[in-house]
Amino acid sequence: MMIPLDKYQSTKDERTQNYLRTVKFQNPKWIPCTVGIMPATWKKYREDVENIVLRHPNIFPDYRKGMRNFDEMEPKHRKGYFVDPWGCGWHNIFEGMTGEQTTHPLERWDALRTYKAPDTSQDDWANHLDWSKIRENAKKTKRRGKLARGGLSHGFMFMRLYYLRGFENLMIDFATKEPKLRRLIDMVLNRNMQLIKEWLKMGVELMYFGDDLGAQTSLPISPKHFRQYLKPCYAKMFDLCHDAGVLVYFHTDGHVLEVIDDLIECGIDIINPQVRANTLKGLAEIAKGKVCINLDLDRQLFPFAKPIEIKRHIKQAVDVLGYKKGGLMLYAECEPDVPLKNIETICEAFEEYGGPSA
Repeated sequence: MMIPLDKYQSTKDERTQNYLRTVKFQNPKWIPCTVGIMPATWKKYREDVENIVLRHPNIFPDYRKGMRNFDEMEPKHRKGYFVDPWGCGWHNIFEGMTGEQTTHPLERWDALRTYKAPDTSQDDWANHLDWSKIRENAKKTKRRGKLARGGLSHGFMFMRLYYLRGFENLMIDFATKEPKLRRLIDMVLNRNMQLIKEWLKMGVELMYFGDDLGAQTSLPISPKHFRQYLKPCYAKMFDLCHDAGVLVYFHTDGHVLEVIDDLIECGIDIINPQVRANTLKGLAEIAKGKVCINLDLDRQLFPFAKPIEIKRHIKQAVDVLGYKKGGLMLYAECEPDVPLKNIETICEAFEEYGGPSA
């Protein structure tokens, strides 16, 4: 289902209109660019990274000095042990990053008999969902001319399956066609559908979904198993959004070239793939002109590169994936191993090759 641009266009500010034109291949004026500064990066650099943000209002238009509490973390980013609402245990030794999983509540199938999915009062990472407050925030966002956004927690479907079963167990389940796997998939899907329905009631206009489907050089499961077990789930969830006239944003880490067409068939409007795992050439051949690409630039380059290498990388991405009608956004995630000078260089390159001042 194609969502007409004029559903939102007349009530939105210039940046949001440009974003929508990019998504719908309707001749945007510039390439939308975003720099994602991770919680651990804020905690490490504090006012130093805040000053970079303040020097680049075209990249961070809504940020004001003092807005960020450098030490405030959501539950999954805090140091120590943490049990999420699904009963999965985590251990974190580096505050500001997600820890390592330590326990899988459905590692043994006999635990499934009495197991229940969490309700919709929390997201998957134990953040309270105050639906009345969310509705009011959506209204305020629309009045400001922005897109009201909602979404599910990162790792909402495929990753949640292996959080519950354990990665090796889940891979064996796919390979052996374990009968109980269907029941587990249905349970996770049903919880996701309940949450999506709640978000749609709030009046959101774009839904975020993030599920890391790929490894560094390949899919961890075959495209055949993806189409058999996972694709129908994504199609149901994204259809629910499109039936409500809501855009679908899909983030996925790792190599996913073999299933991008499947994700497009499921109804994604924007895909956020990693460049190193998929290559510019691969993404150009598979996705360019078919779906809006919010390109996740090379996080494995940013910690070590010289400024000239970063600018070259960003320019090359624009040269290869840029399209006059739109369909390209740029995203740079900055972990705490990225030097301050490289964060600033990314902002400068975005202003030179992408954003409103380009």
